[in-house]
Amino acid sequence: MLNRYGWWQWLIIVGVIVPGIFFAFPNLFGDDPGIQVRGSRGTALSSVDFDRLSALVAEPESGLIRGVLDAKGASFRFSTPGAQLKARDLFESELKGRYTIALTLLPAAPPWFESMSARPMYLGLDLRGGVHFLMEVDMEGAIRRMEERYVADLRSTLRTANVRHRGVRRKSEGGIDITLRTVSDQDKARETILRELPDLELTAIEEAAPDRVLARLSQRAKDELSEFALEQNITALRNRIDELGVAEPVVQRQGDRRIVVQLPGVQDTARAKRILGRTATLEMMLVDEEHNIDSALTGSPPPGSRIFHMRDGRPILLKHRVMYSGDNIVDAAASIDTQTGGPIVSITLDAAGARINQRVTGKNIGKRMAVLYIETRSKIKTDAKGRPQKGPQGRTLRTSQRIEEVITAPVIRDQLGKRFQIEGLDSVTEGQDLALMLRAGSLAAPVEIIEERTVGPSLGQANISQGFRSVVIGFGLVLIFMFIYYRTFGLFANVALTLNLVLMVAVLSVFQATLTLPGVAGIVLTVGMAVDANVLIFERIREELGIGNSPQASIHMGYNRALSTIVDANITTLIAALVLFNFGTGPIKGFAVTLSIGIVTSMFTAIILTRGLVNLFYGGKRVEKLAI
Repeated sequence: MLNRYGWWQWLIIVGVIVPGIFFAFPNLFGDDPGIQVRGSRGTALSSVDFDRLSALVAEPESGLIRGVLDAKGASFRFSTPGAQLKARDLFESELKGRYTIALTLLPAAPPWFESMSARPMYLGLDLRGGVHFLMEVDMEGAIRRMEERYVADLRSTLRTANVRHRGVRRKSEGGIDITLRTVSDQDKARETILRELPDLELTAIEEAAPDRVLARLSQRAKDELSEFALEQNITALRNRIDELGVAEPVVQRQGDRRIVVQLPGVQDTARAKRILGRTATLEMMLVDEEHNIDSALTGSPPPGSRIFHMRDGRPILLKHRVMYSGDNIVDAAASIDTQTGGPIVSITLDAAGARINQRVTGKNIGKRMAVLYIETRSKIKTDAKGRPQKGPQGRTLRTSQRIEEVITAPVIRDQLGKRFQIEGLDSVTEGQDLALMLRAGSLAAPVEIIEERTVGPSLGQANISQGFRSVVIGFGLVLIFMFIYYRTFGLFANVALTLNLVLMVAVLSVFQATLTLPGVAGIVLTVGMAVDANVLIFERIREELGIGNSPQASIHMGYNRALSTIVDANITTLIAALVLFNFGTGPIKGFAVTLSIGIVTSMFTAIILTRGLVNLFYGGKRVEKLAI
């Protein structure tokens, strides 16, 4: 019988429409200003600390909507951005840097939607605003690290040139102090250093000590280092953001030492803040087992060795020479050890690192090798009473804190090569974060987040309102035109067009895509294009009626004969959209995404759904005349 759907065809339609409406529904609730509190190594916030934070904002005037403690940490929702900022200051004062505190926007949909994986789609910074970080690169820290590298280079250079010296050490206030054995060695040392290490400038420390020379980086070298550190940090931050999966981020330079980072659509901003600001790296060192750790603790460490601490606080004596570092790591992946069940990170070294690893471990089988974890953290500066100190313009003052701890120090059982594993991590999340940072590349210099805020839409609320108004007006005009011109069949097309918009929103929500203003333009274009298929079908039905076919035969022939034209037109448009997505950037990709999704959903609603509605209304009945 003509124009009848089987049960399986109706099952497909229901199976698409019902989940589509469900997954699109959370977008109606909007967002609440929120604060996320996360552990520094992926550890969860304790219930005791959660209760203390909840007590700080327990008063009705605090604007707290609700606080939730989960496995990742805690989330607090507030009624206004002002209440959010006030609570952030209270939390920072209470926790004193023990946890990561980040501003965010939390979906206002009921929690049971989240439990069923129904989340609203992300909106770009140009539509709803987002998280804005202003980071300052610690150029003094970059210079300090470069001088520390030059200490080893100076020792090696002087030794090769047979220049006798008593010691080479970096001074705390900057510069490298070189103490020669005799005054006569000074000229030879100067000549050697200036020839082999031209980036260093030499000055005598004082007339009373003619055997001592102070080496400093030249101004040209400092300028080059500053430029390199800034560009390298921008690259590393972009790589880290890519690893986080943030769509259409903004990472750009501001001045000589600042970087602006804007992250639209980030749910876990606390993790993003923790990963972006960390300068974590690894250094491999041999354990000094020839000297006694107790003697080093009570006296002074032996030359060439230094005291570090394990994560549980136990001291350990390491040989100060670094075999290789995070710079030699080309890949890192977090996983679970099948034997112990603990988190591990699998490391892959470059060719130079692999040669060093193979040579050193081959010569030291039976000895211990330590993995030193180094991180620079930003810490709130407090006064004697533990209150945050404020600087100019009321900004909370921060200070840098260098963390050095030994993750693990296993015995070398066999010669290692290009690949090895790191154990001793606190949690799976820490392993994932560490692997992410090692893959993305280490920061050339420490960075400090000096400003963090949620920002408003960059294009202005008026432009955004106009963009959404264009969707509503265009949608409304199309509905009116279709109903007037095609009557009952136009009503079927309007239902399909409405559900097409719902399905587009649902797809964007399921895949957690980011909708930007160019994406809204893609939706507006899709609204116009979506009815093209119905116009072709309805006009074809009119032609069939005009040549004397029956209403049922006209419906059947109209859909069947228009199908190939519709498919051809939509495929060519889809190809163009895919080309835009692959070769475009930023806003162009946002336009291509919504256009591609709209093409696919409109083919379903315009062909399958409208025919189902027509079949439901006219199928299996004696029809004398069609309202078309």
